[in-house]
Amino acid sequence: MTPSPESPAPVSHQRRKAERPQELLDAALSLFVEKGFAATRIDEVATRAGVSKGTLYLYYASKEELLKAVIAQRLSSQIAEGARQVAQHQGSCAELLLDVLATWWENVFDSDASGVFKLIITEVRNFPEIAEFYFREVVEPGQNLIGGVVQRGIERGEFRPVQVDMVVHSLVLPMVMLCIHKHSLGACGGMQAMPAPRLFIRQHIALLLSGLCTSVPTSPLPLHTPATP
Repeated sequence: MTPSPESPAPVSHQRRKAERPQELLDAALSLFVEKGFAATRIDEVATRAGVSKGTLYLYYASKEELLKAVIAQRLSSQIAEGARQVAQHQGSCAELLLDVLATWWENVFDSDASGVFKLIITEVRNFPEIAEFYFREVVEPGQNLIGGVVQRGIERGEFRPVQVDMVVHSLVLPMVMLCIHKHSLGACGGMQAMPAPRLFIRQHIALLLSGLCTSVPTSPLPLHTPATP
């Protein structure tokens, strides 16, 4: 009797295997934020993701590579998407910053990607390889993207002739601090979280624009928290 051909793997098993890298990244980020990168063991990540340590190593060679993958997916890819939106934007540079940049930060704050900033600030000094990766994949492209918008506004006469890198820092650093607060004081029981982070994001950018624009911005200062899409 001719043996029957081997049956294909069940669809559910194939789907589970395809989802595994994402499950590992989700588990890693949640543990890194909860316990710290240095204090998290690789077997803890595997356990939370529901796989063996050996299976984890099939996808990521080390804990450092796992964190790099988290940074690349949660932030680097989002910066690339932001660059695409900037390239397609047809309005003024002020509208671009208030619409695209504000929405980008709202999405980051509302997601677990906001936890990456806490990791970088608290632990990257002890992991220079991660620091170099973060600077290359997040800091440089982010600064270039926002700085490019500011420079374009200056050249068009929309913005005052200011020092571009100072404007970039003024736009970005308070947003980073907002994310760090969420995962530090904001995560402590009994501590009051910021009541309207989305409103803060838009008001902060609008306030900076009021000093940056050569004429009064057409968009009024946001007074209410924008509705969640």
